[in-house]
Amino acid sequence: MIPDDSRFETDPEELVPDPPGLPEDWSVATPDPSDRFVVARLTQLLRAHERHGRGWAGSGVDDVLVEVSEQGLRTRENVVVRDPDDEIRAWGSVHDRAGGRMLFLHVVERDLPDAIARACSDVLVEWAVGQAKAVGAARGLEVQQIDTGAFADDERQHAWLSASGFTHVRTWHQQTRPVTPDEVGLVPDPALWEQDGMRIRLVRRTGSGMPDEDDLRDVHDVLESAFVDHFNSWEETFDEFLHRLREDPGHRWDHWWLAELVDGDERQPVGALVANVSSSTSGPDGSYVSYIGVLEAARGRGVAKGLLRTVIADAAARGRDRVGLEVDADSPTGAHGLYAALGWETKYVTESWHRDVPVD
Repeated sequence: MIPDDSRFETDPEELVPDPPGLPEDWSVATPDPSDRFVVARLTQLLRAHERHGRGWAGSGVDDVLVEVSEQGLRTRENVVVRDPDDEIRAWGSVHDRAGGRMLFLHVVERDLPDAIARACSDVLVEWAVGQAKAVGAARGLEVQQIDTGAFADDERQHAWLSASGFTHVRTWHQQTRPVTPDEVGLVPDPALWEQDGMRIRLVRRTGSGMPDEDDLRDVHDVLESAFVDHFNSWEETFDEFLHRLREDPGHRWDHWWLAELVDGDERQPVGALVANVSSSTSGPDGSYVSYIGVLEAARGRGVAKGLLRTVIADAAARGRDRVGLEVDADSPTGAHGLYAALGWETKYVTESWHRDVPVD
């Protein structure tokens, strides 16, 4: 369940009373999400981090607000490191993602001298370890995992994480596929089509325009079951699942699909795809596949291919020029071959780094 109050420690001084290695006139504090200059500075830091790691920046103010806004603070907490002029030089964010799994965002300004930059990193990690103990204790756990990411070519980040007890555990290919207007005809209708006993459709909407809860639960159940044999799969409750996906700036209810096997009036949900809008400031928007999953018993029947062709056709109908997704470099389902056959290519590579923290 989503807690009424955050499970995190809100006072950074409780976790980092003596910031390791920082000059005495530097400080550690909680950022004020109502201060537009703070949000602008965090956005600047994040975009610079992305440009260095993969060659371009994709995040914007809305992405930062997901982390720092009052609404997001039920499952998140943030910290910043400021210099003597009160300028933010580093930013950390933690996300209580699911029981046993805490995500950690770790951003340090690129132009800092090496010793100070490393000290900022150490402060962020010490704070994150303290938060892992706090959220782990609140959940009644013995061990809390910290899950953080890095771009594959970011050697500075790799060195810091390794020295701080993190281990590189997985590699991810961030892929994209161009979409052309004529591909709207890849499926009869992206909203609903049926072939050879398989039906793919958007989740139903109620009279109020909100999605049908039974359909949403089917999506959640399919994805939970489909990913149970995947790397670092953690059980996420229905409420946690919806809360997290609705926070995404690109979230749209009309980007959720179910795949069903049908036999007369009988239907069995066997696949699901959740996409969102990938905004662009320099051209058409794209679509991004956040999740695609097929139940093990239904694999090999063209369900995943049908869902992917549907999201491509939907993107074409909306005038978008691409569909992106992430694939595990060691996927147990052979997803790489399917994506390659349908035109996806790797644009950049990211890594997962983990540290298990004993909860006192």
